[in-house]
Amino acid sequence: MRKLLFLAILLAIHFFGQAQQQLAAVDSFKRSIARATTIEEKFQLTGQLSKVLMNVNPAEADKYGLELIRIGEESRNRELMIKAQLINGERFSYVAGKKDNIDKAIEYYTTGLEMAKQNKLDILAVSAYLLLSEIHRFTLDADKALSNCNQAYSYTGTIKNDSLTAKVHLEYGMVYLIRNEKLLALRNMMAGLRIAEELDNPFLLRSGYTHLSSFYGGIEDYDKSIDYQVKAQAVLARIKTGQTPYNRVQDLNRIGDLYSAKKNYEMSRHYYEKSLALADSLNFEPIKAIGYRGIVNNYMASDQPQKALDYFNEHPQLKNFLETLGFGHFVNQSYGFIYTMIGKYDSAKYYYDKVASFFENDVNTGNQYSYYYQLGILHKKTGELDKSINYFLKANVIADKTGSLEIMKTTAEMLDTLYQLKGDYKQAVYYGSLNYKYKDSLAKLGKEKDLMQVEAADEQQRQERLAKEKEEKRKKRDSIQYLGITIGIAALFILLVMMGMFKVSVTTIKAIGFFVFLMFFEFIFLLFKKNIYAFTKGEPWKDLLFMIGLAAILLPLHHWLEHRVIKYLTSHNRLTKAGQHLKTRFLKRTKSNQE
Repeated sequence: MRKLLFLAILLAIHFFGQAQQQLAAVDSFKRSIARATTIEEKFQLTGQLSKVLMNVNPAEADKYGLELIRIGEESRNRELMIKAQLINGERFSYVAGKKDNIDKAIEYYTTGLEMAKQNKLDILAVSAYLLLSEIHRFTLDADKALSNCNQAYSYTGTIKNDSLTAKVHLEYGMVYLIRNEKLLALRNMMAGLRIAEELDNPFLLRSGYTHLSSFYGGIEDYDKSIDYQVKAQAVLARIKTGQTPYNRVQDLNRIGDLYSAKKNYEMSRHYYEKSLALADSLNFEPIKAIGYRGIVNNYMASDQPQKALDYFNEHPQLKNFLETLGFGHFVNQSYGFIYTMIGKYDSAKYYYDKVASFFENDVNTGNQYSYYYQLGILHKKTGELDKSINYFLKANVIADKTGSLEIMKTTAEMLDTLYQLKGDYKQAVYYGSLNYKYKDSLAKLGKEKDLMQVEAADEQQRQERLAKEKEEKRKKRDSIQYLGITIGIAALFILLVMMGMFKVSVTTIKAIGFFVFLMFFEFIFLLFKKNIYAFTKGEPWKDLLFMIGLAAILLPLHHWLEHRVIKYLTSHNRLTKAGQHLKTRFLKRTKSNQE
């Protein structure tokens, strides 16, 4: 529970990490915008810059966000006008730690959706529904997330866009995951991944692997979760954009988070350090914040609050990052929680008092719950039972709204203990019964989780078996085709030789010979090209060198052999007598049979 609480303190960084996918030097973006020659180019660059600046200068990000809307409106291009709304919603979703930012994101998404529907731009409508589903997932409103996902899916039957269908399936998977419908989650994720594999789309493949990593992390199969996150990272080798290095930093941090959840704190720290080393090479300070967050979390999860405090103070980049974005309140909350765990209660109260108004009014549900829970812990440790109970009752109201049995059980357990300490046994019995009720429900879910792991393994094996069968069918079909081509080429060579045995014009022999040798050597090229991957691993420069070397050998051989064979078949009728001899023998045998 301690790790969960500290993660809630820095919850906004989860979405900050997504914004890092658009990173590039801000000055470079501004220069590119100044040089832009078309509205579309200026629009694209302005949109990217507005998202990047949400991690650097939110006020300036707002300026470019409004500029983006103006560009879209002046263009009178409905697609640009809608995309301007969606991009503005997306940039606010990056800083969803504040309730106000969530409301702004939803408002922009809804405006874009209505414009898309009004102008019958279905693809953009689906994009808007998926973005709305994602933001409602983040706020733990599973019903609204599912409703938006259903609306997105309703379009896929008419749009006939495989890439979009894959995205809808992947979003369905995440929605069903927070609804605890894990088999449906897995099936949709697998369906999305299958489409991505058929399209061989590296962006969709990466998304599919990342979603499956989240799924297996959700059922606490951390090894498989790490496997899929590593696959997602490997796909980056095929994605050659300016975003790729920053995505690698994110992936290293995600792997670190998974090892921390697995309680392998040494490996977790190893991956956080790797992410920081890579971030250093990129020379962009904001992205290092997620690495520092990971290490501080790691110390808290391993019950080393003093080390967490020392690291937090020695690496001010994380604090500076949050304060730049207007999230300095989370820094104070972090200090309050760490000092509570260390036992410096006066210092903890000082920091919590500084952020009271902010957490009471301006944060999302998850952050507000963590604030009340932490204050309940603090006042329990100081013996102020009435204050502790008051905060846990507030936390309990939020826990009931989330529907999370683990959170509800933890809160009920704390209230049971507090009422016993106070001597109010009636309330203690009430919350004690709730605690056991939630505990029994969690025990049942634990058994369902074990079953889910079996079902998940079975589903994955089924998908692997289907993929293997499909590959075997393809190989069998290819083998039949290769055999047919080989027989065809052999038959053509026999035909060519027979032409040389009879009186056939030189022009005809040359024409047939040209096509026979062309087909033969192209077939050799095809065989080599198909089998060089084991040596080149698909690297373009290696493929090119191999094909140049092969051509240098085969082309001269082709011309020399074709010339010699055709010359032999056409010069002085060398094979004509042999042909006449065969013809005479055939005619004699036919005549003899007739007699």
